[in-house]
Amino acid sequence: MSGNGMHQQQVAIDTASRGRGLYDVTDTIRPIVAQSGIQTGMCSVFIRHTSCSFVIQENADPTARADLEAWLERLAPENDPHYTHTLEGPDDMPAHLRSAVTKTSEQIPVCSGRLGLGTWQGLYLWEHRRRGSKRQIIVTIWGEPT
Repeated sequence: MSGNGMHQQQVAIDTASRGRGLYDVTDTIRPIVAQSGIQTGMCSVFIRHTSCSFVIQENADPTARADLEAWLERLAPENDPHYTHTLEGPDDMPAHLRSAVTKTSEQIPVCSGRLGLGTWQGLYLWEHRRRGSKRQIIVTIWGEPT
């Protein structure tokens, strides 16, 4: 808490992916925002890794996510002969490139004590490696309390 009435909270969440794909983490973040007591403010989510990312995307029709994944695979394919960072396998450099063109963090408004996402929006952890990985998310919420 700061001296001007602004409150803040920070939480680290350990999670794991099951391999490449989009994982909806919206329902993991919602209770953290609710428990913070912040009514009006911001929620920052940050992933502490370089081979995955966050995106806010369509949460109703899974074909939108499938098209996104297919597009990103075309943009940063495996086994490109120009890659030199290949010690961890053919999916390693593409994972870094995919993370570079997406985001390692997202900022979401907190409105009336809840995430201010739109009707068809969800927050997704986008795993870019083929194998499952342990991941850590840092959630920071700040703003005006109840």
